[in-house]
Amino acid sequence: MLAARIHGPKDLRVEQVPHPGEPGPGMALIRVATTGICGSDLHSYLDARIGDTPVQAPLILGHEFSGRVELVGPNSSDGHFEPLQPGIRVAVDPAQPCGRCEFCEQGHPNLCRRLHFCGNYPDGGSFCEWMHMPARSCFALPNSLDDEQGALLEPLGVAVHAVDLAKPRVGDSLAILGAGPIGLLILQVARLTGASPIFISDKFPWRLKLAEQFGGTPVSCDEGNPVEHVLCETGGRGVDVAIEAAWADHSVADSAEMARLGGRLVLVGIPSDDRVGLKHSTARRKGLTIRMSRRMKHVYPRSIRLVEEGRVDLKGLISHRFPLERAVEAFRLNAEYADQVVKVMVES
Repeated sequence: MLAARIHGPKDLRVEQVPHPGEPGPGMALIRVATTGICGSDLHSYLDARIGDTPVQAPLILGHEFSGRVELVGPNSSDGHFEPLQPGIRVAVDPAQPCGRCEFCEQGHPNLCRRLHFCGNYPDGGSFCEWMHMPARSCFALPNSLDDEQGALLEPLGVAVHAVDLAKPRVGDSLAILGAGPIGLLILQVARLTGASPIFISDKFPWRLKLAEQFGGTPVSCDEGNPVEHVLCETGGRGVDVAIEAAWADHSVADSAEMARLGGRLVLVGIPSDDRVGLKHSTARRKGLTIRMSRRMKHVYPRSIRLVEEGRVDLKGLISHRFPLERAVEAFRLNAEYADQVVKVMVES
């Protein structure tokens, strides 16, 4: 079968790899339909690592995906603990927690001590044609959602979890740093809480235009100082909640500066150098509550309902589509932020 594997920094190759074969107990063979390119995929593409996890051998990337169940092994129950049926379309949670450690048992599978995750070395991902996944990671897609929306339930879940951590109240003011797909989804979910205004900053004008269409107040990083802009608009008070959803460089420090005294700060972005920097006196004197967002947990059913009810727009994020055979071109375009890219989907 075809698969897109990373061999080193910017060395992505579409090549033939063995078919995974029949699934074992509790597992499903998935015919991958479509996969979105995520910011974490770009980290792996650019640096052949993410955080402190290097790619030590050719690795299939990809974790935002949907597909069709082709075969199931014995004792295979889906994410609702119902028997998984061959032939159905599914959204697939790329996380594979053990379900038995203390954190899984306490309801925090995103913090599992033995977590496996698609596209994160050594676990292969979804830029391929077929793959094995635990049946419990599969959630049946209603007919009202297509395969692309099914794949984008994963980044939507990340956004839902980030807003859960931020706990915005009706009337709270927010600042979102980064208007990429995650930031734009956080914007849409945060609006459902009744938070207002919601400032959202980015350096790309086409992303800010889309943010405005989704109900945010755009702030350009290239046309001024976003911190000064937010403080000016809030009368020097700052926002109740700041959510960093960019590349976690100077944006972390900026988000702390934007937050009010006693405000809440949620960090979602992944820094290239695996370091977080902010001014200590700012965070200390403001008494900020800082939360680190680790993926998501128990959000797929909620995310499906939000899209079914038309409360979140996933299709509006998609700017480009490529077949798997052109995955190298897709990654290059996304990494260069060319052609007004927002979200790239790769069809298998």
